[in-house]
Amino acid sequence: MTAQTSETTMTIRDMCEAFDVTPRTLRFYEAKELLFPIRQGTRRLFTRRDRARLKLILRGKRFGFSLEEIRQLLDLYDMGDQQATQLARTHELAARHLAEMQAQRAELDEAIAELQAQMDWGATELKRLVGKATAA
Repeated sequence: MTAQTSETTMTIRDMCEAFDVTPRTLRFYEAKELLFPIRQGTRRLFTRRDRARLKLILRGKRFGFSLEEIRQLLDLYDMGDQQATQLARTHELAARHLAEMQAQRAELDEAIAELQAQMDWGATELKRLVGKATAA
């Protein structure tokens, strides 16, 4: 952390460096009410809670969750039920996204196999044609 930060807060620059995101990304998440930095004039100071939320946002995006799904899950944190509702909903959404990812992988595997077969056919055909041309 730089001299501009304390143990509990980070500047926008520190957040960008720590999480490999741009200032624009952080401002966008703030506008979408996913992050709530402390405002001191034009400065934004991000708390530990903001850092935890950003980790979850980035992980959720990586797993294919929409920003709206992520926002809803983050909002469930303060339900007062020791995060049982949040965990149950997260598990439900994660199961759905996992099934979608597995289906996409199966489609991709099939496309790869088809492309490989076409390339193999093309290579064989090319060898045949080149062999015919040199024999003539």
